[in-house]
Amino acid sequence: MNIRSFYGCIAILALAALSACSRTTTVASTAIPHLQKQGTATQLIVDGKPFLMLAAELRNSSGSSLEYLKPIWPKLVAMHVNTVLTAVYWELLEPKEGQFDFTLVDGAIQAARDNNLRLIFLWFGSWKNGVSSYPPAWVKSDQNRFPRVQDKDGRGLETLSTLSTANRDADSRAFAALMRHIKEVDTRHTVVMMQVENEVGVLGDSRDRCDAANKAFEGPVPKELLDYIASHKDTLHPDLSQAWVAAGSKTSGTWEEVFGKAAYTDELFMAWNYAGYVGRVAAAGKAEYPLPMYVNTWCSMPAPDRGPGTYPSGGPEPQVGNIWKVGAPAIDIRGPDLYSPNQPDWIKWYRANDTDNPLFIPETDSTRGAYHLFYALGQHDAMGYAPFAIDELLYSTASGTKMEPADLPLARSYATAMQLAPLILEYQGKGKMAGVVVSADDPPQKIPLGDYVLEVSYARSRRPPAPPPATPAASAPAVPVPPPTPVPAPPGPVPAGAIFVSVGPDEYIVAGSGPVTVTFSPNTPGAPIAGVLSIEEGTFVDGRWAPGRRLNGDETSQGKFVRIGGGGIPNGSIQRVKLYRYH
Repeated sequence: MNIRSFYGCIAILALAALSACSRTTTVASTAIPHLQKQGTATQLIVDGKPFLMLAAELRNSSGSSLEYLKPIWPKLVAMHVNTVLTAVYWELLEPKEGQFDFTLVDGAIQAARDNNLRLIFLWFGSWKNGVSSYPPAWVKSDQNRFPRVQDKDGRGLETLSTLSTANRDADSRAFAALMRHIKEVDTRHTVVMMQVENEVGVLGDSRDRCDAANKAFEGPVPKELLDYIASHKDTLHPDLSQAWVAAGSKTSGTWEEVFGKAAYTDELFMAWNYAGYVGRVAAAGKAEYPLPMYVNTWCSMPAPDRGPGTYPSGGPEPQVGNIWKVGAPAIDIRGPDLYSPNQPDWIKWYRANDTDNPLFIPETDSTRGAYHLFYALGQHDAMGYAPFAIDELLYSTASGTKMEPADLPLARSYATAMQLAPLILEYQGKGKMAGVVVSADDPPQKIPLGDYVLEVSYARSRRPPAPPPATPAASAPAVPVPPPTPVPAPPGPVPAGAIFVSVGPDEYIVAGSGPVTVTFSPNTPGAPIAGVLSIEEGTFVDGRWAPGRRLNGDETSQGKFVRIGGGGIPNGSIQRVKLYRYH
């Protein structure tokens, strides 16, 4: 081999090595959990595949003791949970400034890994529920260095001010250290997302009124925000657009000159400052390890008798979503915390007012999740659902009796959703799914899906009530009967939830937590009557359909409707429905 050929081979080998290194870098970066669009939906990608979070959030302080959590992990597995939300506390992570203790973080990662669970860490840094209860003692006790919010009476609140760079930078350094450590120890991607702070916003007043805040409020609205508003007139929230236009559509001026003198202007001002602060914290963390990051929202549906300050003013509510989008680009999701019984109304309101924001519900009521889950997944392509205080649910029920984790209504719904997860992930964002919640007093709901309209009704018993027991004859010996165990009467029948997936021109997968009945009518040209050709009850095993019973008899009233729950169909049953049409 001559010298030219020798150096040519060396060059080729070097290029190959560089190419391999480049490919390795690409694979490594895409292996990090990240978000990805599919149609109109946003999905979480974990280990290269879409992942549906059937999640559960622990109580606020549960994560402060590894010993306390030991018996809880296997119970979560029994409930078919696949993702656990647990807090990381700034006061325990950095008890002395610059000195970090990752014992709780490492213990949670290892326990989750041992139980084949994923984790979302909740960073309880500067704020939790709008209040600064979790910063370290060295922050809390030095108000000169780390200033607080002041209300209109000049009183300091137990809330760190967003107008302090010292507050923001201390939080950012701690969060960056946390993310750097997670990157080092979590090579198997047990941690899939991060929540930055918790339900931020000012409570007790519409805005911060400390000297720095007053000076900023009386100063100019940042040009970056006004440029965005002027160039996105068609996509502004109606409240923001109305306030700006009513004040003259100005492109410069103070906050009250640009948006008017109103409590909403205070909320906009606080939203800008919270977004800037939280966004900087998130960006510092992403610079170390770019996991998806979200903020959660203390939702308060706007009403005439409520205003900012009765809910956290400046938090990432839909009416200030545009502000957060500009001020915190490092935040990927603004997730609503939803506890109301009429959760579908809240989800519709939240989605309609923050249209391009992916749906993840990071906190919700665990007792109603059994039926609300199917609505969120089917109707709104939710990437995850996380009932709060799940460890409390494991130890008590409304009746006061203890249930096995797998027997809880939420666990049964999660078992169904876990089987359906590959199908749900395949059809998200394609307009092929629907979800519904119906109550006993609701009229039937009509849902166009595929080539049919589904009429979904709450199923009521068709049987007459049983007659009262006969009174024993006087001559019969008296037999003492113990009184029944007192059980609190429920306020009414438990609502029902269902999910529907159109998997073919005349074929649907149907499941949920009943009692529900579903009838079908065509919505395309052709024969006018829809009939049930067949219904199979079955299971999904590794994403593949395994048929069980054929339900063409009494369980469907001889093909008149599909039933979810009741009438011989257990809650959690998954059914494959095939239709045909006739004259």
